[in-house]
Amino acid sequence: MKYLTSLMLLPLLGAILISTLPKNKSNYAKWVALLTSIVVALLGLLIALRFEIDRPGFQFVENYSWIPSFGINYSLGIDGIALVLILMSVILVPIVIVAGWHESEGGRWGSKSFYVLILILETMMIGVFAATDVFLFYVFFEAMLIPVYFLIGGYGVGERAAAAVKFLLYSLFGGLLMLAAIIGIYVISGNQGGHTFDIEKLSQLTIDSTTQNFLFLGFFIAFAIKAPLWPLHTWLPDAAKSATPGTSVLLLGVLDKVGTFGMIRYCIKLFPESSKTFTPVIIALALISILYGAFLAIGQKDIKGLIAFTSISHFGFITMGIFAMTTQGHSGATLYMVNHGFSTAALFLVAGWISARRGSSTIADFGGLQRVTPVLAWTFFIAGLSSLALPGLSSFVSEFLVLVGTYTRYPVAAVIGTLGIVLAALYILIPVQKALHGPITPGNENLPDITRRERIAIAPVIAVIIFLGFYPKPLLDVINPASIATLTAAGFSDPVPAAGGK
Repeated sequence: MKYLTSLMLLPLLGAILISTLPKNKSNYAKWVALLTSIVVALLGLLIALRFEIDRPGFQFVENYSWIPSFGINYSLGIDGIALVLILMSVILVPIVIVAGWHESEGGRWGSKSFYVLILILETMMIGVFAATDVFLFYVFFEAMLIPVYFLIGGYGVGERAAAAVKFLLYSLFGGLLMLAAIIGIYVISGNQGGHTFDIEKLSQLTIDSTTQNFLFLGFFIAFAIKAPLWPLHTWLPDAAKSATPGTSVLLLGVLDKVGTFGMIRYCIKLFPESSKTFTPVIIALALISILYGAFLAIGQKDIKGLIAFTSISHFGFITMGIFAMTTQGHSGATLYMVNHGFSTAALFLVAGWISARRGSSTIADFGGLQRVTPVLAWTFFIAGLSSLALPGLSSFVSEFLVLVGTYTRYPVAAVIGTLGIVLAALYILIPVQKALHGPITPGNENLPDITRRERIAIAPVIAVIIFLGFYPKPLLDVINPASIATLTAAGFSDPVPAAGGK
């Protein structure tokens, strides 16, 4: 059985089925989308169960000639890093559908188009993590922009059209730089034995340092925009504020991970020497992102803007862990991607429910919610503490591994990075105090608490946050071999402690 192709095709088939529904049956679209996404999630779990932890390299490999005259193949395969990100993606999609059961209402194109776009996006998300042909990866990388653009522009709020265009322009600019780099490395492969886009063959090419640096930058800038990393982050707050909560979950929880995933899979694997050359600059940018995002988050008055800027800070941690070039840093960064996906999902979903009830996304309007909507308030509190990386919740383990892994090679950077933890306490606890405690803000007296459907949606997210906080071993057992293999293949090794503690 071709597991990865099946995993990609199922959402696409669901989208086709929804598009054939008659107009008077458009309410069925959400049920078809939900059932399809549940089947996809179950297949993803089956793949995870059949994944061999101790087996090196890519698994579930599929390879078919696509455009033979250019050496382009339909090639898929996953290692531990890709597996956990795919698993996160397919779990979040049905949660988003249940949580945002009425999000499509009021959009430009109705329910059918909304769920068609969600399922097409799921196909693209799976494909971008599973592709092992660089050209195929680029196709998925760019194709993801289309459903996200329409989800923001067609179903968002406020300045949704401007936010959608800004997102698209930034992403297209990065994609064009990466395309130029892909063409460059393709030409080089033709001069060294035959044109190819296969990632394993491309990683064996001999490229002079100057050329490698330019190619590296083409990939890295595209991924830094997608992540996003300072100073290429400015599209994110606008997109997060304008998108529906469900779209924001997929945007920040999954799509942005394509950027940091690409840094591991392509920047380090294909250009190890350039990765080493640019590491000091990238570490500096990561530190700026950590502190800048945190400071901006502290001053936010809009709840969606707050979550967006906290994510910029978190992506700084992830990038720092990746370019620390240590196994602990890499494993921590990958685990951070997964943990951030779930904690951000919880924050955006609960913030969306609060905003819908209150008719406002301004933090000052949420006062006293703990007395009026206690379950909703406590859910937001747990999600906020996870973002804060409180011990016992999932983000703590990943943040700890990133800082420890960074400290072994860049101790000054690790120490500066810890300031982000201090600032996180401010940007989470201050809005929590304003929104949940204190006197009840006029207009909040009769707000309804969390509904049964909302509890069904948020319960698995909170369960994952707590479970991985106490027992991250299952994910780390999958991630660690892939992280070690990536660094070893690129010629990196962990620093050796000085003998006798000197």
